[in-house]
Amino acid sequence: MVDVLPLVEARLRTALGEPDARAAVTFLGTDRIEVLRFHEGDIVRYATLGMSAQPMSDPTATLADPVKGPRAELVLSVRAGLAETDKVLRPLAVLAASPQVEGVIVAPGASLDIGEPLWPGAPFSSVLVAEPGGLVEDLALDEPLDPIRFLPLLPMTANEAAWKRVHGAQALQERWLAHGTDLRDPARASVSLA
Repeated sequence: MVDVLPLVEARLRTALGEPDARAAVTFLGTDRIEVLRFHEGDIVRYATLGMSAQPMSDPTATLADPVKGPRAELVLSVRAGLAETDKVLRPLAVLAASPQVEGVIVAPGASLDIGEPLWPGAPFSSVLVAEPGGLVEDLALDEPLDPIRFLPLLPMTANEAAWKRVHGAQALQERWLAHGTDLRDPARASVSLA
């Protein structure tokens, strides 16, 4: 088995610069998940490192394929200094461990819910998984391994998450765009859903 994590960290450093902090979380029965923090101007980015160590497998499969299957890491971008966003490290690690713990495949358009605020006082307890490729390019691996995708996370309020369940991810993203929603504002209100 190839250790993909050094390659992942190198790709993150190339795209986002040097991390200025990192934390590690290990959940019982899972691999260690690290969260790296990067600053770029007034934006702080948090990226997971460890989710892609194993491919995500279909929860209905009898046996998980140790080689084939989608691989991903998560990236959250927020405005710095407006909230205690550094407390998002553990919730991000929980989301990154969900494929191992719950057997889910994390893909664009999915909603992931923590069940508690992403950081103290946050109006968000869930995120929308967005399309990869904009901020950090996919990392190609040798065949037969799938490439590693770096999936942006967009925080959702409870109302937005409920609306997305009915109307879909694309409709919610269009509503955000139409209203000029600043998705990096860690204290933003819910977009108008009327």
